[in-house]
Amino acid sequence: MFLALREIRHEKLRYGLIVAMVVLVSYLVFVLSGLAYGLAQQNTQAISTWNAEKIALNSDANESLAQSLISKKTANKLKLTSHEAYIGQAGVVAKAKGQAKISSQFVGINRDEFIYKQLKASSGHKPTRANQIMVDSSFKDKGYRLGDKVTLNTDGGKYTIVGFTKDAKLSVAPVIYGTLGTWRTLSNLTDRFQAGGVVSNRANYQAKTSGLKTLKMSQFINKLPGYSAQTTTFTFMIAFLLVISMVVIAVFLYILTMQKLPNYGVLRAQGIPARVLVTTTVSQALVLVISGLLIGAALTAATVVILPFGVPLSFNVPLLSGVTAGIILTGVVGALIPVRVILKVDPVQVIG
Repeated sequence: MFLALREIRHEKLRYGLIVAMVVLVSYLVFVLSGLAYGLAQQNTQAISTWNAEKIALNSDANESLAQSLISKKTANKLKLTSHEAYIGQAGVVAKAKGQAKISSQFVGINRDEFIYKQLKASSGHKPTRANQIMVDSSFKDKGYRLGDKVTLNTDGGKYTIVGFTKDAKLSVAPVIYGTLGTWRTLSNLTDRFQAGGVVSNRANYQAKTSGLKTLKMSQFINKLPGYSAQTTTFTFMIAFLLVISMVVIAVFLYILTMQKLPNYGVLRAQGIPARVLVTTTVSQALVLVISGLLIGAALTAATVVILPFGVPLSFNVPLLSGVTAGIILTGVVGALIPVRVILKVDPVQVIG
């Protein structure tokens, strides 16, 4: 480590360029990871608050809650417990006088079932009447306030915002919570339909009724429009970026090692073991990579502060830890590539 630090101090510009390269790579990986996680969260935030394990949908709905309908005839065959809840989803456009239109997802629920009971209002209260709604807190950022009268789609009714709730997004759109009766009205359905699906917080729940298909929530989430494609794309981008960083770091360290062969030859002639030289090379790589990671993390934190509110940048500690470990690992692997040259260095041949 002494030799590694001494050489870095002596060749500030050379090693500074390597640190700058690691900073750029780590910064890009951190930001992409934050965007990937943030977008994934905005697809499933509302679902996460339900704490559900299973969902039962119409077998012809292509595993989509928005396209699923459960008739009252089918619902009468179901035996729901306190662990199950009816739910309905419909895409709507919310508009209040003097405010911008907001494309949203309306979610209809029953007051006496567990989804409603688990909802938490960040301000105001949960809806208690058919003409009341609770909306995601992003509405507040667009200028909406408690008591505002909102129209949904072309429905002539007015719905009053009585509460705001945090982390309520579904398929990247803010969620509006209301009654199943309102959901039927917005979906132009008659009273012969009960809901769009049945959600359960029991892992062993199974809707034993013909015409319904029970899914794990992970399966349901993977079928959300664009979710799988988005997460797969970001995963490949981050993986390829890690591979590219390993190649770049390896090339830089290999070139540096070749340039330092005369120095290694002198050290070997003085009796310095090859093991010490290898340890020095790996130590240098660790110092450079970790320094770059710290600066990259600081830049990422600064970016979070200055980014506009609407950018879905969010961080997950296990994910960041895995990405950080991956970058460190690529640095170590890149440093080990020129080790073979160090082990076989001939002092006589190198010194001349």
